[in-house]
Amino acid sequence: MALAEAARKGPAGLAAVDQFDDWRNSLRYAVLAEVEAFVGARCTDTLGDCGVDAAGGVLLEFVKGGKCLRSTFMYLGWLCGAPPSEAALSATASLELLHAFALLQDDVMDDSPSRRGLPAAHIQFEQWHTQRGLSGSSRRFGESAAVLLGDLCLIWAEQMLRDCGLSRTQLQRAWPRYDAMRTELAVGQFADLTLDIRKPPTLDAVLNVARLKSGNYTVRRPLEIGAAMAGCSEHTLARLGEYGSAVGEAFQLRDDILGIFGSPGTTGKPNGGDLLERKATSLMVAAFELADTSTRRQFAELIDREHLTDADLEHWRALIFATGAVQRIEQLISDRVEIAQEALNSSGIDGPIKGALSGMAGVCTRRAA
Repeated sequence: MALAEAARKGPAGLAAVDQFDDWRNSLRYAVLAEVEAFVGARCTDTLGDCGVDAAGGVLLEFVKGGKCLRSTFMYLGWLCGAPPSEAALSATASLELLHAFALLQDDVMDDSPSRRGLPAAHIQFEQWHTQRGLSGSSRRFGESAAVLLGDLCLIWAEQMLRDCGLSRTQLQRAWPRYDAMRTELAVGQFADLTLDIRKPPTLDAVLNVARLKSGNYTVRRPLEIGAAMAGCSEHTLARLGEYGSAVGEAFQLRDDILGIFGSPGTTGKPNGGDLLERKATSLMVAAFELADTSTRRQFAELIDREHLTDADLEHWRALIFATGAVQRIEQLISDRVEIAQEALNSSGIDGPIKGALSGMAGVCTRRAA
């Protein structure tokens, strides 16, 4: 079965895990093809006049490598209440542009040097400015260009959704949740700025920020948007919301473990990126809460160190692991997966779609380190 055809047919009839994986990969390729076609046309028509000849290439490369989790959840939400649809597939692909916006600006805020194995967009624009010997700060130029490129992605994401081919009534059901998702993302990013590992917040505070800026945005809202467009009942929407909240939180908790113990191939960011950025993640805060006085003192020394060597990073990881924080976060992940499955069991959704949602919970929470 051709990849595009498999994606458009939905996961119906898939009886095995490897068949679900095949369908998920086929959907990813179909989504990325939609996004590339949409962006490619606008790079020629719009970005050609921006004065930065590298902008189109930077964006096209940026949107090629996503995992398409959000668009997959949105399409599965649609399939909970409606048959496979070309227009729905195009609608779900629009979330990849929203995600590009979030990542472009997140990398600027975090001063991340790389993304998906390549220099981050703001670094590429900084290099472009330097190579041409332009006046002013190359660093400032790079950051400004990346933010503006992100703004375009935010605008184009809504345009792609609005012009996807679904009816006005179907889209009208999506807008309240779409607006809530974007608002939660921005508010979560604001709240994230205030988290300071030197004055560790409570684990509950960190989890609330993670729920806003990542959990809802990655799973819950995309799933609800797709289901609302498809005309699902309020009961189904409520159960999908419970499932999405739990899986979304578990996704972020797993991401926090990978941010310290994962590899660049898994996270798309530098090895030990959360340690290098001194981020107050759930794992870091849990480690502080569980650590003894001596370990907390060593944490403080590492946090204040201007440059961290590979040996420093390994020592820091060992200290975190010794506190039992990893086991605590793993338990929180397991608890949320159980909550998600209970919500799914009571949703009224059955057959291949229920199996696909169970499979996606595993995709989000069992990512290899």
